[in-house]
Amino acid sequence: MTSIKEQAAISRLLSFLQDWDNAGKAARSHILDNFIENNQGKTAPELEQEFSQGASLFLVRLTTWLRLTYMTGSSLEKVLKSIGIFLASVNSNRYLIEFLEVGGVLTLLEILGLEKIKEEDKKESIKLLQVIANSGRKYKELICESYGVRSIAEFLAKSKSEETQEEVQVLLNSLVHGNPKYQNQVYKGLITLLPSVSPKAQQLALQTLRTAQSIIGATHPSIVDCVLNVLCTMHLEVQYEAIELIKDLVNYDVCEALLKGLVDLLTPSVPEASEPQPKILSDSTVVLQLTTARLPAAYLPAFLQQAAAAKAIGVLARGNTSLAEEMLRLRVVHSLMAAMGNAEHSNSQRQASLTLESNAEDLHMKIDSVQVDILATNKVNVSRALYQHGQFYNNRSFYFCPRDPEQLSDITRFQEDVEGKE
Repeated sequence: MTSIKEQAAISRLLSFLQDWDNAGKAARSHILDNFIENNQGKTAPELEQEFSQGASLFLVRLTTWLRLTYMTGSSLEKVLKSIGIFLASVNSNRYLIEFLEVGGVLTLLEILGLEKIKEEDKKESIKLLQVIANSGRKYKELICESYGVRSIAEFLAKSKSEETQEEVQVLLNSLVHGNPKYQNQVYKGLITLLPSVSPKAQQLALQTLRTAQSIIGATHPSIVDCVLNVLCTMHLEVQYEAIELIKDLVNYDVCEALLKGLVDLLTPSVPEASEPQPKILSDSTVVLQLTTARLPAAYLPAFLQQAAAAKAIGVLARGNTSLAEEMLRLRVVHSLMAAMGNAEHSNSQRQASLTLESNAEDLHMKIDSVQVDILATNKVNVSRALYQHGQFYNNRSFYFCPRDPEQLSDITRFQEDVEGKE
């Protein structure tokens, strides 16, 4: 027979559950407020004691209400926080299994894709997914098997809250650790985030990619182009993370392709007028600065990418002599020797430039006095040669320029402005 004390506890539980069952939306919201305030941080045994060994009866009511109302967002944040108290409690494996058995993971992932749901509600969904992922390998696999990586990555790219995006990064970082079956899936999902229009999403994806890269130990071929394209950003924090990732990638099999890509970016490509321009170019302050410099606004991304590539090359060259030699072979000697081989030099001189280009490491030993003089006084010839190919040069860097004669005066004035400021 049960004691009087136990009978009283059971009576309180039944009364509480009856109040919940009979309550409307406002009353249930008030019940949830009290539950969250009084039970935050409790262990599973403490919750059982609070509910007279019937805590699961309240949990099943919460999960049922969640599945019935999550599409409308009715008190969704409070429901998710209440479920989180159960799942995050010590010795909560029983509650976790009960939640998963009713399709809890699929519900949480679906919440992330609903447009009418508030950002705070989605943030609570991410926190619950973190709790599930941190519970063990099989739970991480369950999230990934439910197409979780795609849903989470898409939410990170679309989220407007940096705080929420950082919570998503924590979740992705958890999914890439201790999850050998699906770690490559997470890795590829992070790569797909790099073209995102959200600078914060790019930054967090690059940070997590560095961790994933060290865990996986292999590269995906698409990562080179994706990382190089990120360099055209105007956000220095994104550029910094991209260069840090590049420093890691040179230790893998994509090193040669990466170096070649960086060197090629030193010569910006032609921006087509019909191509859609980045939103940043609609910023009146940016356009004003470009107008003052007499440079077309469409060239800005290419110049930013060029500058970032030069910075990355400088970082790599200072840290590794062999990489510096490889980049010298790929670009520097080629550019200088091409200038030496322009129409103003003899055929023998052009032939000598080709010979020297193939032996970059012996350049200083094989050039003669004539070639030294050409290299020392070649500034005008370089400018002319590059302009013939659609580019111009000042004493700072290479810039693309169309061959339209009407724009040549603008270029000349820009060069004069630069020299005058110096």
